[in-house]
Amino acid sequence: MSQKKADELRQHVRESYARVAEASNSGDGCGEASSCCGVSDDTAINTLISTRLGYSAQDLATVPEGADMGLGCGNPRAIASLKPGEVVVDLGSGGGFDCFLASAEVGVTGKVIGVDMTPAMVSKARANAEKGGFNNVEFRLGEIEHLPVADNAADVIISNCVINLSPDKPQVFREAFRILRPGGRLAISDVVAGTELPEEMRNDPVLHAGCIAGAPLLADLHAMLYEAGFSDIRITPKDESREFIRDWAPGRGVEDYVLSAHIEAIKPRANC
Repeated sequence: MSQKKADELRQHVRESYARVAEASNSGDGCGEASSCCGVSDDTAINTLISTRLGYSAQDLATVPEGADMGLGCGNPRAIASLKPGEVVVDLGSGGGFDCFLASAEVGVTGKVIGVDMTPAMVSKARANAEKGGFNNVEFRLGEIEHLPVADNAADVIISNCVINLSPDKPQVFREAFRILRPGGRLAISDVVAGTELPEEMRNDPVLHAGCIAGAPLLADLHAMLYEAGFSDIRITPKDESREFIRDWAPGRGVEDYVLSAHIEAIKPRANC
């Protein structure tokens, strides 16, 4: 993909999710932005979406109002096994939903860093953090292909339905490897392709912002992780996710091609 095309895709995604954040702040309908990973401006619908993704009622009750915007395709914390004192980085943190849940698990001795490329989302997340009194969470503006995080700084990287949006996924995983400490781990929920998408779907910018067109094939995803240096790679597709993915683009048949998966990997420790 040319740099110009990649920048155009990235800008389309940024604008789409800026509309999501602004609509959430104002309470207005999301319009075209409602295609973004099933997002809705209705709190009750977002609650239903999140419970279908594996979040509990207690999870939803512990985050500031407005942090859960129905974005996502799974629950990365379910596979992260977070421990007190760990440093967690969330790639594409949105309104901060997963960051706030991780905050409770890593505790006051731990830290959570959310990274998002959309200024409106970062502002929303920071306001949510202040509202909820989350002192061990911070949000940084940046692209996940160029993370504003130091080398070997994180114990765990989480992400929820974001890496599929990147036009340069191998670079995302190289950056993830760079910022993880030896022995650090990935715990990601994302959309993957079980079979090659038709060209008209792959080239549809609305389906790209909707977490469909950019879904990588399973074999390609495994290769990206391996080439970035990760070991113990486990990609677990969730066939049941096709049911809610169908709702992201009704009538398009996208559920025949893509589904959600848990993606886990380890940055190996150096040999003694």
